[in-house]
Amino acid sequence: MLLYIIFGLLIHFVFFASIFDIYFTSPLVHGMTPQFTPLPPPAKRLVLFVADGLRADKLYELDENGNSRAPFIRDIIMHEGSWGISHTRVPTESRPGHVALIAGFYEDVSAVAKGWKENPVEFDFLLNQTKYSWNWGSPDILAMFAKGARRNNIFTYSYDASSEDFGAQDITKLDTWVFDNVKELFRGARNNQSLFSKLNEDKIVFFLHLLGIDTNGHAHRPSSREYLDNIKIVDIGLKEIESTLKDFYGNDGKTAYIFTSDHGMRDWGSHGAGHPSETNTPFVAWGAGIKYPQKVSAQKFDDTYLEEWKLENWKRHDVNQADITPLMASLIGIPFPLNSVGILPVDILNTTDLFKAESMFTNAVQILEQFKVKMTQKKEATLSFLFTPFKPLPDSKQINILRQARSYIKQKKYDESVSLCKELINLALKGLSYYHTYDRFFLGFNVVLGFVGWTSYASLLIIKSHCNLTIGVSKEVKKPSYLLLCSFVALGLLVALFLLLQACPWSYYVYCLLPLPIWYAIVREFPVIQDFVTLLLTNPPKHFVGYLLLFILGIEVLVLSFFYRYMLTAGLIAFSGWPFITPLWTQAKSTSLSWIFFCLLLAVFPLMPVVGRKPDIFLVMGAGLLLLLLSVLVLTSVIRRKNGFLNEELVLYLLQMLSVVLSICVVYGTHNSLLKKQGLPLINQIASWIILASSLVIPLLSPPILFDRLFSILLSLMSTYLLLSTGYEALFPLVLSCLMFVWIYMEQETLQQSGVSCKQKLSTIQFACNTDLTQFQDFSLDDIRRAFFLVFFLVTAFFGTGNIASVNSFDLASVYCFLTVFSPYMMGALMMWKILIPFVFVMCAFEAVQLTTQLSSKSLFLMVIIVSDIMALHFFFLIKDYGSWLDIGTSISHYVIVMSMTIFVVFLNGLAQILTTKKLKLWGRSKSHLI
Repeated sequence: MLLYIIFGLLIHFVFFASIFDIYFTSPLVHGMTPQFTPLPPPAKRLVLFVADGLRADKLYELDENGNSRAPFIRDIIMHEGSWGISHTRVPTESRPGHVALIAGFYEDVSAVAKGWKENPVEFDFLLNQTKYSWNWGSPDILAMFAKGARRNNIFTYSYDASSEDFGAQDITKLDTWVFDNVKELFRGARNNQSLFSKLNEDKIVFFLHLLGIDTNGHAHRPSSREYLDNIKIVDIGLKEIESTLKDFYGNDGKTAYIFTSDHGMRDWGSHGAGHPSETNTPFVAWGAGIKYPQKVSAQKFDDTYLEEWKLENWKRHDVNQADITPLMASLIGIPFPLNSVGILPVDILNTTDLFKAESMFTNAVQILEQFKVKMTQKKEATLSFLFTPFKPLPDSKQINILRQARSYIKQKKYDESVSLCKELINLALKGLSYYHTYDRFFLGFNVVLGFVGWTSYASLLIIKSHCNLTIGVSKEVKKPSYLLLCSFVALGLLVALFLLLQACPWSYYVYCLLPLPIWYAIVREFPVIQDFVTLLLTNPPKHFVGYLLLFILGIEVLVLSFFYRYMLTAGLIAFSGWPFITPLWTQAKSTSLSWIFFCLLLAVFPLMPVVGRKPDIFLVMGAGLLLLLLSVLVLTSVIRRKNGFLNEELVLYLLQMLSVVLSICVVYGTHNSLLKKQGLPLINQIASWIILASSLVIPLLSPPILFDRLFSILLSLMSTYLLLSTGYEALFPLVLSCLMFVWIYMEQETLQQSGVSCKQKLSTIQFACNTDLTQFQDFSLDDIRRAFFLVFFLVTAFFGTGNIASVNSFDLASVYCFLTVFSPYMMGALMMWKILIPFVFVMCAFEAVQLTTQLSSKSLFLMVIIVSDIMALHFFFLIKDYGSWLDIGTSISHYVIVMSMTIFVVFLNGLAQILTTKKLKLWGRSKSHLI
């Protein structure tokens, strides 16, 4: 069994990682020559304001009184500069957003997990190309650019990381600190000759990272007074900074300003996916080299924002986020960052036509350089007879377009030159994408081959292990043919040689060679396959087809539930009808009624709004009170059931109930404290961590009797779950756990109906007896149903309270009982544990089902893996890297979730076994006893 688990885990880790090699590898290439516009730039200096987490609509819209909440920006739009929407990409997080703004390229989706504080790979960026740059803001953002500096030209000023406190009384201090320190720098420069001379150089950048809006959005939501007031604070700060620079530089007209955001935010205070509220950020530019406002009578866009914002008469210039990088580079005359894929928005420039044409030509050459390097790398790594170049842009066409564009510039046909350069850029970008995805089909084919092979092999293992599935099938393993083994070895050597000649990375060897041993194991079992097919043909085909269609329908319902939560409701309603198609309804009516009631009750949750949208602390407290009521009923029942109820057990139950009461008090106290902006009370924080730490230990002190241990696990984990809840989701694990208890009883009744074993009271079954009892119970069609139930309940545990198929589904308010200072990894770990707690309930119940029904844990585990892998194969084919960013992000998340679920099932199974079977000693003696 252990060997199967290790081999299965290895395969699934490979399948999990394959998506990033096939679809989302780093787009960076190296070896290009820096390119810059060979003309005097319009600006000597540039100020970049990035209001982290600012949505475009919240900045541009008018308030309830018809006034702008950012009057300075509104005045810029109408009298001084250009404006529009900057369209960001997935993942809409701070790190990839700032990389796109300052380096001009879009990191692959996995960048969200690479960290905020440093660069995992080396890349060129705007600040690195300046003579000097001064940067103020969050240490998480500034550190990654400071570390990437090649010269001592980047100066950073950051507040302490502990200042990023979601529970702080005044979060706007994060922004006022930046504005105050910028003004202090210019005041101090008058008495510091070295600083004064640096500030008067050309080709310099001031970068102001403003985190207050994002922090207020997470803490209070984007529609809150705090978020909207923070916008007003930022607007005032922008006006003050502009005034400070005009005063310092004598209003020389050589300063360019750009105001934008790295990402937006959903209504519930999260971001990371591709919804317009996350991808639409403001873009306002003014000052040297920027075109003045243009009044127009009509504009065509696919939205209604202009009318909503009352800006329909002012020319709107939309840009892609990466386009801001070449714009900034051209304004101050520095080389375009080498990896930039941004296209210069020439319509925004207020310069000569010659400057626009030369800048666009530079932009085209810079992107074409990347295309050439990428093509050369791929050509050198591919056998010449297999290499297929990008046909729309051969070398001759590159030369002709560049020559023609240069000719147009000499002839002063600047518009024609700009148009031609845009055509070249678009072709070069398509070519970059072509070579970036060159090996996609080849790798995808090998991964699918491994997927299908593993699923087939797991099915064969089940077929071989259980005689009732293969009556008359010979289970003797014939000695494999030496020729067959040599054939697969030779094929493996040929594949390895092929990859070696093409200088492929080591991961290619894994994807291509892994299917070979799997398919070898399948082919050597060919006699078993033959006999099984013969067996199927001897039975009525309608039975086989019926079961197959039912299985396929179940899989499709599970797949659809990832897109439509109400499919879970449909599935649970269908589950509630299970007793009616079996003798259970007549022979175990009370248990059947309980099953129907809790199935229908759980079916309500997928129909409710996604958790976090409307927080309600009183629902959390209500869930805690219900749990206490249930605890009292159970405790009374246990006391009546046991003649000699041990004092230690009573103390343990009371301790766990006290933990629930403490959780309710902490939740209420923390909520009130944060509401009054008094921060997270230290005593509440300490209590929360103690409850979390003890939740995995206290159940091990309870008796290993099935019912007692399961209820102890429920009390302990629910104490933690209450601390991590913000609304109705606190009720979800309680209802789910009740259904799990009933499921155990239902499966026991089902087995008794089949006459396999005598019914045994759950109060007498001990988890310590949990072993693989394959010799007592063969695999049957009922076991396929049990495996499907497990997968369905796991998916329900995942999506029951919300679609967490994207990063933006996580609500930071969930962790405020534990910490409010921004700590991405700690907060992520706590939210992940919140997700896993319902999983643990389901897996512990499944442990009990295996024990009470005397099933083969190996075969059931393999069935679960098969169902999960078939789902994963669905999502592998549904992965997109085109279309809307919402679709792209969702397709990635679905595959990652299913693969993670498959891997987590193994670890959660181990955790469930520890929680259910292990026993700690208390007060110097073991509490284990038989009733």
